[in-house]
Amino acid sequence: MAAPKSRYSRSPPSSDYRNNNNPDPEKMEGAGSWDAIEWTKVEPVCIPYGMSDLLLEAEQVIVPGYGVVLVNTDEAGTLLVTNFRLLFVSEGTRNIIPLGTIPLATIEKFSKIAMKLPSTTRLPDKSRSSRLLQVIGKDMRIIVFGFRPKTKQRHNVFDALLRCTRPSRLRDLYTFMCGPSKYNNSNPKVRLLNEYVRLLGKSSNFTSSGMLEDDPFSLSNEWWRVSGINYNYSMCPTYPSSLIVPKFISDEEIRQACTFRARCRLPVVSWCHPGTGAVIARSSQPLIGLMMNSRSNADEKLVAALCSDNTEYIFRKLYIADARPRKNAIANGAMGGGSESSSNYFQSEIVFFGIDNIHAMRDSLVRLRDYLDTHGATSSDGMSSFLRDGGWTWGGGNLSSMSASVSTLGDTGWLIHIQNVLAGSAWIAARVALESSSVLVHCSDGWDRTTQLVSLASLLLDPYYRTLTGFQALVEKDWLAFGHPFSDRMGMPAVLGDDVVPLELSRQVSTGNVPGSPMRNLSGSSFTSQPNNNNNASHAQTSNNYSPIFMQWVDCVSQLLRIYPFAFEFSAVFLVDFLDCVQSCRFGNFLCNSEKERQQSGAPDACGCLWAYLAGLRASEGSSHSHYNFFYDPVKHDGPLLPPAASLAPTLWPQFHLRWACPTEAQSGEVEAQCRTMSKKLSEMQKATEAAEKKAKDITATIESLTTELQREKHLSSSAMDLAKSACKESASIKRAIQSLGCKVQFSSSGDCNLEIGGTPPEIQQKFVSSPNRNSDGNGQWEEKSDLSVSISITAGDAVSSNPISRACESLCPLNTREGGCKWPDAGCVQLESQFVGLKANFDAFDQLSIYDCYFGS
Repeated sequence: MAAPKSRYSRSPPSSDYRNNNNPDPEKMEGAGSWDAIEWTKVEPVCIPYGMSDLLLEAEQVIVPGYGVVLVNTDEAGTLLVTNFRLLFVSEGTRNIIPLGTIPLATIEKFSKIAMKLPSTTRLPDKSRSSRLLQVIGKDMRIIVFGFRPKTKQRHNVFDALLRCTRPSRLRDLYTFMCGPSKYNNSNPKVRLLNEYVRLLGKSSNFTSSGMLEDDPFSLSNEWWRVSGINYNYSMCPTYPSSLIVPKFISDEEIRQACTFRARCRLPVVSWCHPGTGAVIARSSQPLIGLMMNSRSNADEKLVAALCSDNTEYIFRKLYIADARPRKNAIANGAMGGGSESSSNYFQSEIVFFGIDNIHAMRDSLVRLRDYLDTHGATSSDGMSSFLRDGGWTWGGGNLSSMSASVSTLGDTGWLIHIQNVLAGSAWIAARVALESSSVLVHCSDGWDRTTQLVSLASLLLDPYYRTLTGFQALVEKDWLAFGHPFSDRMGMPAVLGDDVVPLELSRQVSTGNVPGSPMRNLSGSSFTSQPNNNNNASHAQTSNNYSPIFMQWVDCVSQLLRIYPFAFEFSAVFLVDFLDCVQSCRFGNFLCNSEKERQQSGAPDACGCLWAYLAGLRASEGSSHSHYNFFYDPVKHDGPLLPPAASLAPTLWPQFHLRWACPTEAQSGEVEAQCRTMSKKLSEMQKATEAAEKKAKDITATIESLTTELQREKHLSSSAMDLAKSACKESASIKRAIQSLGCKVQFSSSGDCNLEIGGTPPEIQQKFVSSPNRNSDGNGQWEEKSDLSVSISITAGDAVSSNPISRACESLCPLNTREGGCKWPDAGCVQLESQFVGLKANFDAFDQLSIYDCYFGS
């Protein structure tokens, strides 16, 4: 059944401006305003045939919306709310429109908004307001959908989003409904222990969870050991079940030291240098109290062991890197926290990085998103930036607006935050690589800024983490195992104990609280939020703990990839796909707030695995897949990356930040894609060349074989010719020999040998047929008629006796009869193969005889 047609039209000035360099000023007058939305009035119908092909496994449509317009790009289509995403399908092509399709878990907030047209428009009052729905995503996009008036479609979609975007139970998420499918997950605890094995320089690996129950915690080297003190998460619920600690610190001392740190997150090893033994360790802030005088001998001993050589008792320098601004660390003392004193920790130095907290990062991202929406080409108000504020004078907007946009980007603070994290990580890596010093990193709780710094410094130091498999190990170790609260930071349901509790949502009242981008006034038109007295109708579905910490870290990785394009096996495309999968909650790897909660929820077994999904994508194309960095050269950067400060100036991440707002300008990876395409074509040409060369070799071999066969045939032909010449020579000798006996010889090719004796009766004439035999078993007997026949005619006896040679034969023949006369060929000399006339005669000697010579001598 055909989809209902809906039409959304804006004023002609937009198209006129796009198609003409000098637009008509009268037509441009309304460029900043909205015209009426005209719709073809069609009643709702069932989902069009074939739409199910666009759904994923176990994806179900909850609410359909027909004749919906994607205001950003002025496209009409069908909007489906499923149990996994908002799915927008083009009305004309029936293809999915990526900008209008967003996973429910990726939606940060949504709201009903109304577009009021200026009163000067000559339209009925009922047409001066349009029904719009704004959706704000965590992936830097702001989408606005337009709905037909006098329908409940927007209300139905809004209610479905309220129910589905933030489910009250974790198992209501799509990933639990879909199940693992073909993306089965292996035990993450086994993968963590295998990474510990690598860090300790061991060769054995754990292959199953059964090996964990034997004695996996006996792993150690000369400095460090794997401890199972937290195997049941009783010591620290947000730490993994196994930890790397100093070798000569007992589990009892570890248990005592954990009480001095916030949330019992005591100092443990995150990464260790295989040669020097220097480490990057992590923890939470110490609980020094309001008076900043509390101490712990167990904690001080544990920290000192992080920078000592246990074999020679040589101490190295210890840096304690506090990620917070100094004033924030001091302020935390009022709540019992604070920072260490270098006088209490041997050979230590305290450094503050000044990185802001999660709330500053969240606000910065909101400002950056509004900036991109305001100055992008697919803005949520339906007006591209060069049409705003009289921007027709220049393709990018007028000079004043462009200058203001530059300062606005700086005001977002996002790039400053990125630079701070990069600089802090590079500083940590330099201390470990250049000074062989150990660094203890912490912030307040040790699971946000601490994780960013520790994992990024490890990425700089260890080339293994710059591969695809190593990147997975790094994320699982520092982010998942060490308890980054993904549920809180992404606004998803969390698990506490055996109960599933909903995320506390701070609901904002819709009236008067409008997101930044839709509040722009466009030539008299305006956006306002719809008032709603229902508490469930609020649109700010984010908690105070929501923050894009992990997305910020991936952004930092992309900056390093830009600086060192040859050092990473994975590409920026992989980072985008990876981050999209994390934010969508399609897989169970990044659910909950800790390893303990994921084990309690059963997510590793009940949900699909993100890593298996990405690996499946790469397996389809092999090394030519876009997830692989085309320029990767592991030999070029086989050691630590230590970028100088000047190189750490960040830029917007085009593939992620600009893909929705400026899709045509976000193709910074186009050069790599073109190189990849050319490499693929070159590979195909090389394969074709190899195939052609192989075929040429085969043809050459065939020619050589035929040449050899031809030479062999020529040799055989030459041998046959020699044999034929020899046969002709022997035949001539036989002929002369027989003629010397007075016989008449006749050669023919009839295949018969006829013997005719002159003057004898016909009955004594004999006919000889030469037919040698050769049987089938190859023993030398086969039937073959001779090509040469000899007819011999012999004169009568009286004629023979007159021949001198005949008389000599009679006188010498021992078989001469009494009656006298030669009885040849009936005589015995024929049967005894006489040397005179038999087949074994010496024909060469015969040939040299004169007809009057004596053959036998005297």
